[in-house]
Amino acid sequence: MKDAAAIVGIGQTTFAKSLDATESELALQAIVGALDDAGIDPGEVDGMCSYTLEATEEVEIARNLGTGEITFFSQIGYGGGAGCATIGQAAMAVAAGQANVVVAWRARKRGSGPKPWAQSAKEMAPHGYWSRPWGLLRPVDEIAMLARRYMHEYGATREHLANVAVSIRAHANRNPAAIMYSKPMTREDYMASRWISEPLCLFDNCLETDGALAAVIVSAQRAKDCPNVPVYIHAFAQGIPRQHQTMVNFFCEDPLTGPSWTCSKLLWARADFGPSDVSVAQIYDAFTPLVPLSLEGYGFCGRGEGASFTESGNISWGTGSLPVNTSGGGLSEAYVHGFNLITEGVHQMRGTSTAQVEGAETCLVTSGEGVPTSAILLRR
Repeated sequence: MKDAAAIVGIGQTTFAKSLDATESELALQAIVGALDDAGIDPGEVDGMCSYTLEATEEVEIARNLGTGEITFFSQIGYGGGAGCATIGQAAMAVAAGQANVVVAWRARKRGSGPKPWAQSAKEMAPHGYWSRPWGLLRPVDEIAMLARRYMHEYGATREHLANVAVSIRAHANRNPAAIMYSKPMTREDYMASRWISEPLCLFDNCLETDGALAAVIVSAQRAKDCPNVPVYIHAFAQGIPRQHQTMVNFFCEDPLTGPSWTCSKLLWARADFGPSDVSVAQIYDAFTPLVPLSLEGYGFCGRGEGASFTESGNISWGTGSLPVNTSGGGLSEAYVHGFNLITEGVHQMRGTSTAQVEGAETCLVTSGEGVPTSAILLRR
């Protein structure tokens, strides 16, 4: 499926702490915007791909969108790990001839809706029996444990986490669509912020956001006739490592070797280029420690070197060898389970980002580290 399919349209709603529209309405707004961007009529849509945690249903979206007959539909599990897989599975469907025009989307009311951990009294995975009673109630508590171990083993510090938060906030300050567009953050602001789950402070955590995004995927041949620069899906992979436990990963031999290590093996094996050839990266950033862990997992640096990779502005636009999350990511643009990382990757390949990397030809986009995950390589 290498370069056999391309993203030809992207769309998104406004991002906010609270929006009046329902999740279905938000999804339809984003999908219609993406189809308009692609110059494709909704009646041509015959494929759909979304998340299992999506509150919308294909039949509802298809009926209200006015699609034709749907010949491919799938939903990807594990929340934040699903984003890139919606694009990858759409590309596989197109490459296999299962569908011609596939829409992928994520609509969410995380800012104004219920929080997943609020359901823990009713619903708990088995590993939770051994952690929830001792205070690991939220995802941030679980990631804080991994972050502390990373600090202990490799000497990472809060300064390194601040590198991530401050760099990504600066990118959001260039992006008018970002929730934090008009809210600069200094290193001093970061260090003074309150603890959420030590060693993670307020600014180590993603935003709580309402909003939706969507993308349109067609064959590479058809993409040439669409109005925008085609963004080719060069490679795609998913990964669950051996003996993995979602989020915590405490019970395997090496908790810091997460899903990115498994996913990256297939991703790079399928690609015509390697990490050193990537112009810009959109790395899932629900929490700041996930960025250095992913930098290692996807081969940009050695084991234990992800923290130091963030030094001297190395992940910042304008100064770094690998600008990361150039729209503001989940930390400072919006948290919609990582789909905004996909649309920003498309902007970078089109040359339309608000923090455009000059001459960018390739982009890595990743989904959640800590959960069964996925990744795509985009090419101009």
